[in-house]
Amino acid sequence: MLIELHCILENITLVELKCKERWVFGDGKTFKKPRRPYEKERLDAELKLVGEYGLRNKRELWRVQYVLSRIRNAARHLLTLDEKNPRRIFEGEALLRRMNRYGLLDEGQNKLDYVLALTVENFLERRLQTLVFKSGMAKSIHHARVLIRQRHIRVGRQVVNVPSFMVRVDSQKHIDFSLTSPFGGGRPGRVKRKNMRAAAKKAAGGDGDEEDEE
Repeated sequence: MLIELHCILENITLVELKCKERWVFGDGKTFKKPRRPYEKERLDAELKLVGEYGLRNKRELWRVQYVLSRIRNAARHLLTLDEKNPRRIFEGEALLRRMNRYGLLDEGQNKLDYVLALTVENFLERRLQTLVFKSGMAKSIHHARVLIRQRHIRVGRQVVNVPSFMVRVDSQKHIDFSLTSPFGGGRPGRVKRKNMRAAAKKAAGGDGDEEDEE
């Protein structure tokens, strides 16, 4: 169960792990549709989150809800075990350590009860798109998505073009513009290069006219 949760947080939809000389494949399910498709309160809440965090569609929101439900189910199952149970100690610490690593829980929140209190907003706040916008690199949450999709953003040395990328706490300070991006000192964009050529041509034409007058 923890292996599947690890793969979901690492943005892996298909689990391909060789274990005891056999391949174990995940079911490939990444989201779950609501049971009641036309519930007004839920529709309004989903629409608000989609607009606030610049999601492409509700499927992206359902994907986060599915990950959250899997994590909460894992924590709920571990809480049913005895506190001295080796499985609860080992898997519980691993789960809490991963939640701390992604900034979903603070370092002082070292109990499984805190995992049950996690919300969808906690996960959406750790998306690369949200962090790029809140760092001031983008003018809006939608502009942040465009920058990421057009490969202007890097995390460390790696260019990331996935807006839903979950950023670890230790990687958050390494979010910056790509070295090849015009915003990061790279080659100017197509429109800017065109304007520069036009300005250079105009300046050269002006110098030629002055020489003719002399």
